[in-house]
Amino acid sequence: MTDGLWWGAFHRRPCRLLLISDDHSDKPYALALVTTDLDADPAQIVARYSWRWQIELLFLQLKQILGIGQARNRVQRAVERTVPFGLTVYTITVIWYALHADHQADIAERRATSPWLADKTNVSFEDMHATLRRELLGHRITHVIAAHSPNPQILQAVRDLFRLTA
Repeated sequence: MTDGLWWGAFHRRPCRLLLISDDHSDKPYALALVTTDLDADPAQIVARYSWRWQIELLFLQLKQILGIGQARNRVQRAVERTVPFGLTVYTITVIWYALHADHQADIAERRATSPWLADKTNVSFEDMHATLRRELLGHRITHVIAAHSPNPQILQAVRDLFRLTA
């Protein structure tokens, strides 16, 4: 742990650098943590980082799964609405999944289709999003097909295709 100035990032504001090493690695350190709280001890810095991890994971999911980082907004109000809208979509997806989805069936399906996830015990947001997409697509298409009174086997084949594509 060392205190100093990080001129490019914090200019004249002092900061504390904590380098965490891994005894089983050849690298000099595994993780670098920086804080402007000079009164924080190493345990407090690591605890704050662990609290922040869930927030960073949320931002990653918003960008990679919902595409929030790909918005090409040019108007200030649109820029200001993009992230709140993404957070709303994220929240609605999680609530819908909690109320209407079959957690155990989704985990079993992921284990079956992805052998490297054999030990999977929790549903990820990506799983929730895929389930919701399948439901929405399936609902839209099967209602159109059902209006034409198809054979039940054709309807099941269409549903199976959605499971593969969503």
